[in-house]
Amino acid sequence: MNRTSRHPMRRILLAGVILVALVGVFVVRLVDIQVVRAAELSAEAEGRRSTDVKVYGSRGDIVDANGIVLADTVMRYDIALSPKNASAGPIIREEPDPADPDTTKRVKVPLEQSAAELGAVVGLTGEQVQAIITDALAGDPESDFAFVAKLVDTDTYEQVKALDIPWVVPWEHPSRRYPNGAVAGNLLGFVDPDGNAVAGLEYSEDECLAGEDGELSYLHSLQDWVQIPGTQVIHKQAHDGGTLKLTIDSDLQWMVQRIAEAQVQAVGADWATVTVMEAKTGRLLAVADVPTVDPNDPSSTDEDDRGSRSFTAPFEPGSTFKALTAASVIDAGKADPLSQIVAPYRYRPPNEADINDSAFHEDERLTLTGVLIESSNTGMSKFGELMTDRERYDDMRKFGLGQETEVGFPAEASGDLHGDPDDWDNQTKYATMFGQGLTTTAVQIASAYQTIANGGVRMPVRLVDGCGDDATAEPAGTRVVSEQAADQTSQMLERVYLEGWLADEWEIPGYRVAAKTGTAQVPDGNGHYLHGYLVSVSGFAPADDPQFVVSVSIMNPVKMNSSAASAPVFQQVMSQVLKKYRTVPSGAPAPELPATW
Repeated sequence: MNRTSRHPMRRILLAGVILVALVGVFVVRLVDIQVVRAAELSAEAEGRRSTDVKVYGSRGDIVDANGIVLADTVMRYDIALSPKNASAGPIIREEPDPADPDTTKRVKVPLEQSAAELGAVVGLTGEQVQAIITDALAGDPESDFAFVAKLVDTDTYEQVKALDIPWVVPWEHPSRRYPNGAVAGNLLGFVDPDGNAVAGLEYSEDECLAGEDGELSYLHSLQDWVQIPGTQVIHKQAHDGGTLKLTIDSDLQWMVQRIAEAQVQAVGADWATVTVMEAKTGRLLAVADVPTVDPNDPSSTDEDDRGSRSFTAPFEPGSTFKALTAASVIDAGKADPLSQIVAPYRYRPPNEADINDSAFHEDERLTLTGVLIESSNTGMSKFGELMTDRERYDDMRKFGLGQETEVGFPAEASGDLHGDPDDWDNQTKYATMFGQGLTTTAVQIASAYQTIANGGVRMPVRLVDGCGDDATAEPAGTRVVSEQAADQTSQMLERVYLEGWLADEWEIPGYRVAAKTGTAQVPDGNGHYLHGYLVSVSGFAPADDPQFVVSVSIMNPVKMNSSAASAPVFQQVMSQVLKKYRTVPSGAPAPELPATW
């Protein structure tokens, strides 16, 4: 065989070697892709077309004592887009053919047009939508998610869907709603745009109300972001929150708020609170604060007016407190409604404190009943000094003063009993007998009058009846003063209602009523007093079988700076309460008790 004949064989052999080498390279590459790096590449591919989605657990409802919904959750939608897909080029859309309306044709829709259409629906300009896309891509060229709008309503959601823009996706997002607006708004509180509780019962009862969010993922197509059927995986199940049941009667709450608001406007006051409580249970039926916040739009109300001053604004109770001192003195066996003293305009006790009444008068020969009717500071001081400071302080604590109520409302004030009685100065020893030198809240005073109305037994203050199917157990009461002391104090308060200077202002025909007025200053927490006075009325009815306690406080009524400003509110609210609950009118008249001797 010559040299020439061997050349083709070499070429064939060389070609075979090259072919084998190429096949080997492909085999190695294939093994690397399908075996060595299979999991890594699969995860990378899935990550490029997999979407993680938060599944929201709905926040629980808040309902009143009758099941009326005060707060609930409605479905809203967040509108999101894929920046990288939006910038990939025009979308293809089927549109009617102008030449033949019965047919469609495929048209290219540029980004500028799609952005303008989307913006028109969600309240943005086309340029703003494009800026969202541009900014997202500037931060991450592969950005696959950016929000365009949050918490849009169902109509907007349907309009977005109708645009049929493949790189736009709406997500469900439950949102808080308060269907009764400002009714009980200061109690309910509100949540922020992300659904986080920030105020009121929404905040304090968040453990009951909060839903638990879940999470799922699914694969979507790379071109049009459409979910691939059968690829959804639930990683964490979502759970809805519980239903919070309140003691509040929303119809009564609405009515009380209207009465309070009308009086605030009529007398030019800064604010007012009105509390309605069941005398035998301590359940709050209404807690009205004016100004009132609408939780649907809390920013429209000044920040200072968004909470419930009934719980959070401590004040010196003034003369409404004298009923508590009288009950304690009677319970201690030191006096009764007919016990006698001489009440001067100014009284200088042995410890050199200086006590005087609000207006000058000659010495008055008063019974304990008369002291309450005349609201005499000097007279109450003479009765109060029959007890030790420690005895009176212990009774104050048992009445629920100097400590937060059982409600535990956010930012609730405990009130201030001016420290330990061993540290009281000479003036405080006496001032605390007639409602000065200490502070309470409106709800605390209502609770103290509930104690007297309930035969001397204080019931824990209740605003919440339970969460979900779990009803709050009926709490046990605490005896503060004897039944006899409470009954005698009630009878004296009836004489205040019948013979006091406001007898014509707060008359409620058909019912025996026990009530007391007060005028006091409001401390600012820095050792000074705020401008103006707080005028108040607290009482209960029917006095012969107490069912309801009403407590009214009005701050700085510049057009009527006296307790006369609060008396009409007490009369209107108590009348409405007795009527609403069809309370049986009183039978026998109130006992006669002499005021003087």
